[in-house]
Amino acid sequence: MKNTKRFIVSILLLSMIMSLLIGCTTTKKDKKKTDDDISNKKEFTLGFDAEFPPYGYRDDATGEYVGFDIDLAKEMCERRGWKLKLQPIDWDSKDIELKTGAIDCIWNGFTINGREEGYAWSKAYLDNKQVVVVKADSDIKELKDLAGKVVVVQADSSALAAFTGDDATEENKALCATFADLQQVGDYNTAFLNLDSGSVNAICLDIGVAYSQMNNRKDTFRMLETSVSSEQYGIGFKKGNVKLRDAVQETLDAMLADGKFDEIAKKWDDYGISEMVCLGKTGTDSAYNLSVDESSIKDKKEFTLGFDAEFPPYGFRDEESGEYVGFDIDLAREVCERRGWTLKLQPIAWDSKDIELNIGSIDCIWNGFTINGRENDYTWSKAYLDNKQVVVVKKDSDIKNLADLAGKMVLVQSDSSALAAFTGDDATPENIALCASFEDLQQVADYNTAFLNLDSGSAHAVCLDIGVAYSQIKNRGDEFRMLDDSISSEQYGIGFKLGNTALRNAVQTTLDEMLADGKVAEIAKKWDDYGISEMVCLGKDGTDSAYKINTNNAKQEQSIWEKFVDVTKSLSKGMLASLVIFVLTLLFSLPLGLLITFIRMSKVGILRGLAKIYISILRGTPLMLQLLVVFFGPYYVFGMRVSSNFRFYAVIIGFSLNYAAYFAEIFRSGIEGIPVGQREAADVLGYSRAQTFTKIIFPQMVRRVIPPVTNEVITLVKDTSLAFALAYTEMFTLAKQVAAARASVMPLFVAGIFYYIFNFVVAVIMNYIEKKMNYDKE
Repeated sequence: MKNTKRFIVSILLLSMIMSLLIGCTTTKKDKKKTDDDISNKKEFTLGFDAEFPPYGYRDDATGEYVGFDIDLAKEMCERRGWKLKLQPIDWDSKDIELKTGAIDCIWNGFTINGREEGYAWSKAYLDNKQVVVVKADSDIKELKDLAGKVVVVQADSSALAAFTGDDATEENKALCATFADLQQVGDYNTAFLNLDSGSVNAICLDIGVAYSQMNNRKDTFRMLETSVSSEQYGIGFKKGNVKLRDAVQETLDAMLADGKFDEIAKKWDDYGISEMVCLGKTGTDSAYNLSVDESSIKDKKEFTLGFDAEFPPYGFRDEESGEYVGFDIDLAREVCERRGWTLKLQPIAWDSKDIELNIGSIDCIWNGFTINGRENDYTWSKAYLDNKQVVVVKKDSDIKNLADLAGKMVLVQSDSSALAAFTGDDATPENIALCASFEDLQQVADYNTAFLNLDSGSAHAVCLDIGVAYSQIKNRGDEFRMLDDSISSEQYGIGFKLGNTALRNAVQTTLDEMLADGKVAEIAKKWDDYGISEMVCLGKDGTDSAYKINTNNAKQEQSIWEKFVDVTKSLSKGMLASLVIFVLTLLFSLPLGLLITFIRMSKVGILRGLAKIYISILRGTPLMLQLLVVFFGPYYVFGMRVSSNFRFYAVIIGFSLNYAAYFAEIFRSGIEGIPVGQREAADVLGYSRAQTFTKIIFPQMVRRVIPPVTNEVITLVKDTSLAFALAYTEMFTLAKQVAAARASVMPLFVAGIFYYIFNFVVAVIMNYIEKKMNYDKE
C-alpha cells in the first residue's frame, strides 16, 4: 500500500514539474507568436512627421496626407493586402510610439546613419544630403559665411547630428563652433517662419525638404551649393521585429524589380527624388543586416561552433595532428579571425543538436547543415554549398543503380538529409516508392558505424552527402563505389538559434567579405579532393531564401496533453524494444552468471583463471565497446558476413555477457558470505554437496544478493539505451530522434518518465521478493 501511494505521489510530482517546464516554454512561444506573427495582419500603421515634405505632409488642396514615402507605403500595402493607416506623430515621441505598438514603423525620410543599432532597418532606399537654406538676399554665400550667425535645425534631425553627433566630422564641429547659436525647432514650418522674419540667419535641413520649401515659397529662399553632410534613408521598425521588416522589404524589392518604385520616384522629381534613389545599389543593406539588438554580440569574444566530429570534409578529427579540421571549420576560423573572436570547436551528438543550440551551449550548427525542410526551424545564413545525397555500396556489390536497392538494407544517419529524402514531408513520390522497396531503412548515429555495417555485410548500401561520400571512399581505398544517380539535392547553410539574427548577420557579413576578396574560393580549393569548389554557391541567385526567414511561421499549438499523447505513441515501439532487451538480458545473464560463479570457485586453477579474466575484461571495458565487438567481430576476426538481423541478437548477447560478469561476482560474494559451519553441519547430517547447495546455500545466497542484484537490474533498465551503438532503435534512441524532429525536449521528458516508472516497478517487485525471502524475520 505504501509503495502504491509513493508511486502515485511520484507520478503527480513528475507531471507537475513537466507541466511547469513545458508550460513556461509554451508561454514564451505563444508570446512570440503574438509579437511577431504577421500571417493574419490586416492593417499597417505608418508613423510619420506630417510636416516633412516631400516624404509625408498634408496637401493644401485636398487636405489629404501625401508624399513620396506615403506613395511607396500605399503600393506596398496594396500588394500585401493590408489596409494603410497614416498616423502623424510628434517627432520627439517617435520611439515611444514605436515601442508601444501604436505604429508599425517610422517611414518618413528617416535617417539610418547614427541610428543603426536602434531599430530593425529596411535597406536604404534614398541617398540624402543636409544642405543650408538662407534668404534670397542673404550675404551668406558659402558655409564659412555662417560664422557669427544663428542657424536652426529640427530637433533629433540629421542636420543636428551632422553638427553635434558622435559621428560629426571635425570640420562640421569647427563650423558649428563659429555659429552665434545653433537652435532647435519642432518642425520646419516654424524654422522657415523664423528665417523669413529674420530671427535666424539659416536653416540646415534635408535636401528633399529644402526643395519642397523653396518650391512653395518661390524666390524667397535659396540653397547653398556645398552640403553639410550626407546619409541614407530607411524604414525603421521596432528593434527585433524583423519579420514585419522583411515582409515590407520583400515587397519593396519586387516594386523595384518591376519598375513601380522608379515610377513613384519620377512623380516626385520636383524634389530631386529620382536622383536620390539608391535601393538595389551596393551598400544599401548594412543597417538591414543589423536585424536585432547588436549589443548582444558587441562584446562577444568567443564563438562556439557545434559540429558532428565524424563528418568529413566539413568537420572531423585529423589522424596525424589529432586536431579538428574541415572546410566548414576553416571558414569559421577565418570569420572569427576577422571579427576578433576566439573560435571554440564543440563536437556534438547530432540527435541533440537542437537542444545544444536552444540552451546556448553552442552559437550555431555549422557542419554541412541542410537548409531544405528546415527553413522555419533556424535563423539561417545564406546558402554557401549546393549538395547531393548519393548512394555508396561495396565495390563488388551487384547494386548498379537505384532500382537494385529493392530488397536491400539501406543505412542513413539519423536526422540527416538522406533520411529526409526518403521519409520527410518533402520527399518525392519516387524516393518514397524506392524506400518502400527496401528490406529496411535503418538509422545510425554516425557514418563510421554506417561503413562498419556496410563493410561487414550487415547492410547493403549507405545514403549520404556527396562530400562525405568522397571522403569515406578516399580514406577507405578501393573498397567502395558511388552510384551514378543521386537521391536528392539541397543547400547547406549555417543554422543559428531561431531569432538570433544579430549573430547570423555578423557572420554573414564577414562571409560576404570573404567571398568578395577571394578567401572563400581559396579555402574551397584546399578541399577540392572532395569537390568543394564546384559545390560553392554563395553569392549566386537563390541562396538567400532561407536567410530572409528570421522567425517561425505561425503553427497550430497543441495542448500539453496532446503533445504528451503524440510523443508517447511515437515512442511506444521503442519502449517495447527496451522492454524486450531488459527481459531477455535477465533471462540469459542470471543463469550464465551463476555458471560463471561455479567456474570462478572451481578447484581447477585454469578454469578459475579463465573466469577471472572473463570477469575482469567484461567489467573493465565499456558495454558499448563490447556490443561493437560482438556485432562486428565475426566479420573482422573470422571473415564471416553477418546479416542485418544479427543486430538484435548481438545486442542480447552483448548485454547478457556483460551483466553475467557482474552477477557472477554478486553471487560469489553471496555464497562466500555464508558461514562455513553450515556446510560442515550439512556434512554431518549426511547431505550431499548438491543437496547442501540447493537446500541450504542457494536460498540464503539469493536472500543476501537481492539488494545488489536490484541495483544491477535498475542499471540494466537505463543501459538498454546503449543499444544505439549497433543502430538498434530502442526507446531512448527513438526519443532523441523524435526530439530532433520536433525540436522539443518533450520526448526526452517522456523517456524519463518511462525509465522512472519502469525502474519504480522493478524496485517494487524486487522489494516484494526481498520481503518474501526474509521469512525468518516474519
